[in-house]
Amino acid sequence: MAVKLFVGGLSYSTSTESLRDAFAAVGNVESATIVTDRDTGRSRGFGFVEMATNEEADQAVSRLNGSSLDGRTIKVEKATGAGLGGGRGPRR
Repeated sequence: MAVKLFVGGLSYSTSTESLRDAFAAVGNVESATIVTDRDTGRSRGFGFVEMATNEEADQAVSRLNGSSLDGRTIKVEKATGAGLGGGRGPRR
């Protein structure tokens, strides 16, 4: 079962291919996506990578978190479910 990883701190010039290549050095990549702004199409500086197994995901976190990609230090962690992240919470 694929395990989704959050990748933050990406350079605006990082491509989906370079993101996939960086993680492929650690294990089998199921998918790689860079999140873009819906109005401008520009990268929002983060993305997601799905690794094939939990072991490969753990290896990617331990080896790539804090590493450099395209001149930027990236943050790699297991993704949480939608709505569970660091949002501001419900509006009142």
